[in-house]
Amino acid sequence: MRLGRTSDGGLEMQKPVGERRGTAAACHTAAFLRAIGVPELEPATSPFDPGYDPVTLEAHLAQSAHLMSTLKISMACWLIADESATRRKIAAARRHGVPTVTGGGPFEVAVAQRQLPAYLDLCADLGVTRVECGTGFAARQLNPDHVVGMALARGLEVQFELGEKFSGAFTGDTVDSLIEAGRAWLDAGARQLVLEARESAQGVGLFDGSGGLSRHLADRFVGAFGLEAVTFEAPTKPSQFALLDHFGPEVRLGNVRLEELLRVEIYRRGLHADAFAKPRLKLPCPDPDVPSPVAGG
Repeated sequence: MRLGRTSDGGLEMQKPVGERRGTAAACHTAAFLRAIGVPELEPATSPFDPGYDPVTLEAHLAQSAHLMSTLKISMACWLIADESATRRKIAAARRHGVPTVTGGGPFEVAVAQRQLPAYLDLCADLGVTRVECGTGFAARQLNPDHVVGMALARGLEVQFELGEKFSGAFTGDTVDSLIEAGRAWLDAGARQLVLEARESAQGVGLFDGSGGLSRHLADRFVGAFGLEAVTFEAPTKPSQFALLDHFGPEVRLGNVRLEELLRVEIYRRGLHADAFAKPRLKLPCPDPDVPSPVAGG
């Protein structure tokens, strides 16, 4: 058995495909993962679609939907792509039970151009699950209660991105104000907070100019909100591995490219060579009573 998505987006324990078809005495990847001690984990990565064609996205969903917490239809690419392609991708995610979320850029532009109601109407009509809001570059003064209320009235969820795109790495004072803002948005009804890291994870947010993770500042966000409510943008291999090393397999990651999702998830489960010996990620020691065929036991 493994965690799988239901048609309504929920999670349930499901048999491997071969077992559901009645295959007798078959070998399955899920059974092998259990045998080597890999934990059952709920989806905790939100990959992003940077503008792939529908066929490519559909193939990634077929392969990895059970590993996706949400799917970000990122940047503003979906606004200028053929609308039928955008609708097809959102519908494909829905069929696989994966909630979709739009990136924060179009939201900020809509606010700056005084077209937020029209933007939210469009997102709702397309069938998007959630919109990302933020004050990273264009929208500055937002009323959380007002914005969340507008979204909820249209059947949309909200997540809020903490951090500006061009203000550099966080400082202690920055974190104080961001925690205050995060509380206001959660109190207003936002479902998730997202920590900005852009596409570089370098000199922005929790990452210094060399891409190093500021662990003590990251800890402050988790201390304030818990791991469940915070998604850390992690667009690069070093940022992904650093966050998993520090927080362990329960940490929520975002802005992971679709083609990198499986790599992130094997690292999360201690199956990657670089994760195998990490204290928070390593697999449990094997049962000493089970003989080792390679050791002659």
